[in-house]
Amino acid sequence: MNYCFDEVIDRTHTFARKWSKDVLLKEFNTDDVIPMWIADMDFACPPPVVNALRKVADQRIYGYTYVPDVYYQAIIDWNKRRHHWTVKKDWITLTHGTVSTLHYIVQAFCQPGDKVLVQTPGYQPFQRAAEHHQCQLVTNPLVLKDGKYYLDFDDLEAKAKDPAVKLLIFCNPHNPAGRVWSKEELIKAARICRDHDVLMVSDEIHKDISLYGHKPISLASISQEIAENCIVCVSPNKAFNFGGLKSSYTVIANDDIRLRLQEQLQINSITSPNVFAVPALVAAYTKCDDWLDQLNAYIENNFDTIRKFLADHLPKIQLIEPEATYLAWLDVRKFEITNHELQERLINQGKVALEDGNDFIADGEGFIRMNLGCPKSVVEEALRRMAKCLKTL
Repeated sequence: MNYCFDEVIDRTHTFARKWSKDVLLKEFNTDDVIPMWIADMDFACPPPVVNALRKVADQRIYGYTYVPDVYYQAIIDWNKRRHHWTVKKDWITLTHGTVSTLHYIVQAFCQPGDKVLVQTPGYQPFQRAAEHHQCQLVTNPLVLKDGKYYLDFDDLEAKAKDPAVKLLIFCNPHNPAGRVWSKEELIKAARICRDHDVLMVSDEIHKDISLYGHKPISLASISQEIAENCIVCVSPNKAFNFGGLKSSYTVIANDDIRLRLQEQLQINSITSPNVFAVPALVAAYTKCDDWLDQLNAYIENNFDTIRKFLADHLPKIQLIEPEATYLAWLDVRKFEITNHELQERLINQGKVALEDGNDFIADGEGFIRMNLGCPKSVVEEALRRMAKCLKTL
């Protein structure tokens, strides 16, 4: 069937962080903006997911839950079908959100004073996961060349050689750059980590939003050797838009690494899942392939819209060409003003709230991130507002 992604749904009274007036006032000092910041889509969840949640709600009792076999089988089949990755049941561990899982990983595999390596610009919670547990963050800046980001392998190896570096938290596909890493790049990064005894943590929560024929590769799917030295963090939350259910999971082929993380999860009392999480994941992974394909096509169209608009009306802004995610990473350095000044203008004059590039770990000055996971009409209105308030620049 054909799905409609053009519906504008009022979320202002749903406790949605993205739209909450209280949150917007705290983040942007105004609630009179189109919020296009946090990575949360404004599309209704797929009908099979909604129906599954209604069925749970209709039971009228929401007690403690467990993880049934149908959950594991849905994950196994999904990753085989969509990502050509053979996952075994024993490798899968349910968690309560990817960001919190990164904290548990640091707790399990690092001691205070150890170092955690990340690429930049990078997702800020990676830094919190390290520093909240008294670890030092070490950055491996990406190289921007001809509008595309690349890994700096010489710098990565030089820093991975430090015996204090215990983890590389690796974003695959990359947020905010939208880059899908090639098989060759993944193999080279994994080899560096293996050679220097650095555990690779692959955050793959954006891999189901793939664009323009690009196919994200799950790190552990490449070879058994690579799989033995990595933790893969996965979630349906981004693609199917139910982040509030905290229905994430890890896939770990190495028995020792998996048991070590599971012991840490038990210490933190990560036990029975959210009563809605398992049914939502099962419905998404077993009944929603067609919906996801249409979503990806719609997001591509939103990117086509912004690309053309910028060329026609805001040529000083360069779209970093997306390969995955619904997040547009925009190069605004040609305006020759600071991010703070640009944000002030966008928020106070344009009434549009975008994500400041400085909200990411390093190397974000001169960039902003725009969430295109919303109806095209909202994207177009936000672009018109941006053009109006930035025309004098």
